[in-house]
Parts: sequence; structure tokens; C-alpha cells
Amino acid sequence: MSDIRFRRATRSDVPAVVGLLADDRLGAQRESPDDLALYERAFTRVEQDPNQLLVVGDRDGRVLATAHLTFVPGLSRRGATRAIVEAVRVSGTERGSGLGTALMRWALDECRSRGCDLVQLTSDLSREDAHRFYRRLGFVQSHAGFKYQL
Repeated sequence: MSDIRFRRATRSDVPAVVGLLADDRLGAQRESPDDLALYERAFTRVEQDPNQLLVVGDRDGRVLATAHLTFVPGLSRRGATRAIVEAVRVSGTERGSGLGTALMRWALDECRSRGCDLVQLTSDLSREDAHRFYRRLGFVQSHAGFKYQL
């Protein structure tokens, strides 16, 4: 994995990131890679917020992985800062190669460097392979998650 570089995403990465988000059973149902205008607007908001970090993993300029980190300062847990990791994706051609592990280890190191006390994530209930992956990394399935669609 030494040939992979993890870095903040740039505007030119948006099509590749959206492609990764759409490249699975669930993403294919909820993403629209043919209409990037919404994603471009969202990228602007992410880029302008210092508590947001959209990351890509690239090899020779080709985006092969992505994750979105959000840093949330708070009062609970004695004033802990939490990191939320979302939208973790690895290119289908790279799954099983160790790239996902490298991405998550990079993300955990980034969270530590920003003073986070806790890292949390959600994963769709149907993503059983992802759940095994996160457990192997040391994540504990400790809470029930809820969503409210607005």
C-alpha cells in the first residue's frame, strides 16, 4: 500500500468519488453520477467547513478509495471531540487488497492527530461484510442507530 497516497479531496476528484459511492448495490440506488451539480454544491460546503474532511486514496492520480470524516466537538464524555466516519468506499478492483484497512488506519491516525477521543460510524444493516471489516479493525457495535429522513 506504499503506492497509495491519502489526501484531502479536490474539486476535480468529485466525479471519481461519486463513482465510488455509486459502485455498489445500495449506492446504485441512491446516487446519480450522471448529474454532478448536486455533488459539486455539496463539495463546496464540505470544502468550506473546517470540521469536514473528504479524503481520497489515489495511486498515480487515480482515485481508488474515499471516506468522509466529520469532527464534532461536544460537552458529553467530559468535553470529548468525536469523529464520524461516513461514505467509506474502495474501488471494486481493489476490494480485498488491504486498501480499506490502510484507509481506515489513516483515518484513525488523522482523528487522533485532531484530538478526537472517539470515532464512530454507521453502516447499513445489509452490509455484513463491512461489519466484519470494522470489527476486525477494533470497532465495537455498541449502539442502535436511527435516521429520520427530512
